[in-house]
This record gives sequence, C-alpha cells and structure tokens, in this order.
Amino acid sequence: MTPLIGIPAGVKVEGSFPLHTVSEKYLTAVVDAVGGLPVIVPALGAERIDVADLARRLDGVLLTGGLSNIEPHRYGDGPSRPDTPHDRARDSTTLPLIRACIGEGVPILAICRGIQELNVALGGTLHQHVHEVAGKNDHRSDKTKPWIERYGHAHPVQLAPGGFLARALGTAEAQVNSLHGQGIDRLAPGLIVEATAPDGLIEAVRVDGAAFAIGVQWHAEYPSLADPVSKALFDGFAKACHARAEARVRAILRARAA
Repeated sequence: MTPLIGIPAGVKVEGSFPLHTVSEKYLTAVVDAVGGLPVIVPALGAERIDVADLARRLDGVLLTGGLSNIEPHRYGDGPSRPDTPHDRARDSTTLPLIRACIGEGVPILAICRGIQELNVALGGTLHQHVHEVAGKNDHRSDKTKPWIERYGHAHPVQLAPGGFLARALGTAEAQVNSLHGQGIDRLAPGLIVEATAPDGLIEAVRVDGAAFAIGVQWHAEYPSLADPVSKALFDGFAKACHARAEARVRAILRARAA
C-alpha cells in the first residue's frame, strides 16, 4: 500500500495568475525516501478546504521550507518589516491542517518553515530575525555560494538524551545545514525539544505523545538518503506513514464488510 503524503503548496504570482507550487526536492524525497505518493495540497485556506476530512484521508504530511515567513500577527508579534515576504494563503491552510493532523494521529515531518508552522500552530512564537537577537548566531546561508554548498553542513546540534534523533542516530551530536533567518522563540505547549544549536536556538522538536510528529529547522530533504541524519528522519517518517496507510486500508475493508 502506497501511503498518501500531503505536501501543502506555497503561492507565488507570475503575471496575473497565482501559482500553487512545491519544490521538486520535496516531491522526490517523498517518493525515494518514504516510498509514498506526494499529494500537493493547494493553499486555498481552511475556509475552502475541509482540513479535518483531508487529514483523515492522508497517511502523512510533509511541511516544507519556503521563501516566505509566517505572518507575525498569527503568533502575537508586531508587524514585519516592509520587505518581508509572506504567504497568507499558505498560513491559512497549514496552521489548521497541522492541528487537524495531530488530532487524527497523522504522521508529520516539518522542515524549516514547517517547524515554525508547527510551533505557531500549537501556540508558540518566533524570532523574526534570529541574527539580531542577543546571544544568537547568524543562521542564514551565504547566498553567493552555489546551492549544493549552501546545503552542506553548517554547524553541529546537540541531541536531547532519550529523544527520537538521539536514539535513531546513537549519538549526542549531529551536523546539519542552516538556511533560515527566523526560528523558534517561545516553545509551544505540547512540543518537546529534540535538538539545539550551539547558541541555544531550538533546532528540532517533537509532538509529545504522537507516534511521529517531528520538526527540524534544517533542510533534511536534500539530500534525504545520503545524509545519515536525514535518512534517520525519513526512515522514521516512512515507517509511521506506511503503518497508517495499512491501518487506514484495514478500516476501510472492515467498513465495507460490515
């Protein structure tokens, strides 16, 4: 049974027409590292998409990175700078979808913007400019470098003892990339820290009590199979998604036989 993995799209405008887009590297990660079928979820908002019904039909959700930032009013912060890119349509889709998926027990892997969405959806806040916070490092990548170099290892993270990553990797530290300007400020209720950067910034979290609902601030999707940290994350996500798909099919068959 091939699990159906929802990937919420972002919106950008070219000419007069909005485009709902997902970078191919997330699609190929779902196919190659999860063995699933990517289902692109249009960013039409919870007013037009029944997110509760959608969550019941999915076997997993991959929350991607993106060029936009979450609107700060959604976590009670002041206005953004005028040049800050936002995606209101994506916010209005992903935040309620996250809550619906957690309620339904849908496995979640949240990457970069995705971990920020996970934290905001559950009541946490963000640093709008991490590099301007006292005591924090600059976690942005050098945009003058080629993409392959920007996705290379940038710094270590300390793994929480007894957490998913520490157990999966059998180590207390791992190397990750870093391509983000925002990050978690106040941790949301119900989230447990999985990893922290040397400056104390939260780099990975999991949802307390969930079978698999993990967010990471780094880009685990590239390369998803070659990097041991990424492989551990996607292996765990794949196992949870396949288990849900099998359970969902069994439930359908029982309902038909009743």
